[in-house]
Amino acid sequence: MSSPSGPALVVGLGNPGPAYADTRHNIGFRVVELLASRAGGGRFSRHRKANADVLEGRLGERRVVLAKPRSYMNLSGGPVVGLLKYYSVPVDDLVVVHDDLDLGFGVVRLKRGGGEGGHNGLRSISASVGSKDYLRVRFGIGRPPGRQDPADFVLKRFSAVEAKELDLAVDLAADATEALLAEGLEAAQNRFHALTG
Repeated sequence: MSSPSGPALVVGLGNPGPAYADTRHNIGFRVVELLASRAGGGRFSRHRKANADVLEGRLGERRVVLAKPRSYMNLSGGPVVGLLKYYSVPVDDLVVVHDDLDLGFGVVRLKRGGGEGGHNGLRSISASVGSKDYLRVRFGIGRPPGRQDPADFVLKRFSAVEAKELDLAVDLAADATEALLAEGLEAAQNRFHALTG
């Protein structure tokens, strides 16, 4: 994180509308909604210029703008760029919370940059921002069973077994995001990578 005086932009990825609300692909929304309750518990409001729902607040000492794009996942880059410009946030201070097929369910990993792993939301953000060098909070959803298409798998709800553990996993991802903002990437990685998987 580059500028503790300015806000960080924390974007949770998902698809808009009730049909997608509890799907694996929308776990970024769930984590950001929990962070919103910790940042003062206000309501998200529509940011018309950026086509996103936003909430401004503080997590610990850090000013944050929490955001949920109102676009579909594969168009997430437009709202993210709009918010970066509106709030004058450098790409260094962008944190994206997203589902990750390559991690087991509930595993949380933090990183900066790297590939998109076939994730259309990340691909859109990287293309729109013109950089892959932003922070990511990766929330593991596991691989689809058998020959199920990953594109179908991510749009399904969590299994009954996973649902029992989901609140704890979301809480852990929110904790990791707060640590990332407060302590920086390396310190947060050292703390949280040992906790899962």
